[in-house]
Amino acid sequence: MVVEALLPEREFEPLPPHNTEAEESVLGSLLIDPEAIEAVTGFLRPEDFYHPRNREIYAAMVRLLERRHPTDFVMVCDELERAGQLEACGGVAYLSRILTVVPTSIHVEHYGRVVERTALMRRLIGAAGRIAAIGYGDAADVHEALDRAEQALFSVTQYRASREFLHIREVLAEYLEQVQLGPEAGAAAAGVPSGFVDLDRLLGGFQRSDLVILAARPSLGKTALALNIARNAGVRFNLTTAIFSIEMSRWQLAQRFLSTESGVDSSRVREGRLTDADIRKLGESLEALSAAPIYIDDTPSIGINELRAKARRLHAEHPLDMVIIDYLQLVGGTVPENRVQMISEVSRSLKGLARELQVPVLALSQLSRAVESRSPHIPMLSDLR
Repeated sequence: MVVEALLPEREFEPLPPHNTEAEESVLGSLLIDPEAIEAVTGFLRPEDFYHPRNREIYAAMVRLLERRHPTDFVMVCDELERAGQLEACGGVAYLSRILTVVPTSIHVEHYGRVVERTALMRRLIGAAGRIAAIGYGDAADVHEALDRAEQALFSVTQYRASREFLHIREVLAEYLEQVQLGPEAGAAAAGVPSGFVDLDRLLGGFQRSDLVILAARPSLGKTALALNIARNAGVRFNLTTAIFSIEMSRWQLAQRFLSTESGVDSSRVREGRLTDADIRKLGESLEALSAAPIYIDDTPSIGINELRAKARRLHAEHPLDMVIIDYLQLVGGTVPENRVQMISEVSRSLKGLARELQVPVLALSQLSRAVESRSPHIPMLSDLR
């Protein structure tokens, strides 16, 4: 007793989240009713089980299912025996015990969801550990570190939201929930409208998860068109839009927005040569634009990792409907010494961002002079410089 009193107090870390009873109930249900495995294999994986022996037993059941063999008591014991894992899994005695844990398999999906939830919490703890390691590490690029940290957390949600096959009936139902049908819907019923009738009729609006490249030679109005699309989305349709303006400052964008919305010539706005009517129009436009869900980031020379991280954070606070980037060639990649590879990398990352956030990404791009040296002057993908 005296020795125990002198010993330093040990600090025991809590066990990771798990539910032994739920794991055994899943396995017991599947041993009772081999057909019940179809109810859980769509979302439950062997690695979701905390206890190694339960993990191996479920993995054996999945292997049997893949070979179209029943997952009953005899077959599971045989599969584990053949793999040399039966004794490590507790032997026949353990399998016999879990066979009696539940009376029927009716609640197997509920038990499976409990196992899945605790596995998700363990992955969340693991992601937190990786994020802490990134924070303690000596990262050369803080934005790259932030992107890696967000990816660690996003990987947890992606694992949770892994997609399974859906019957087309369910896919159609989801689609119809997202679109408007009928004569009042307009040309962009299935996408984010641009506000330009002919363009919406041609494209059907900007489709969610699409990367759209708006390309032209310099000084041909790419930014003006993109800002009009953003203004229409925000002011007319109340759609949340993020603008990454790498070429122009936020003050220049504000001036363009006000001039376009009010109809007052931009040169008069710049020079301050405003009439009373102009001031009234600008005041009305200021009120309309201030209420629009448009967010602007004018960070110069922004890298693709920083851009994606900022878009994710904004999307978490204000669910986005559209992202606009002005322009593609000014976004920094991880291989700046190779321009072709860098543009390819940035394009792939932007497409990934569109899929990740389920929003259209409109990226402006300049065309090379090559398009002017051939006839007809029809741009090709290789003209993106």
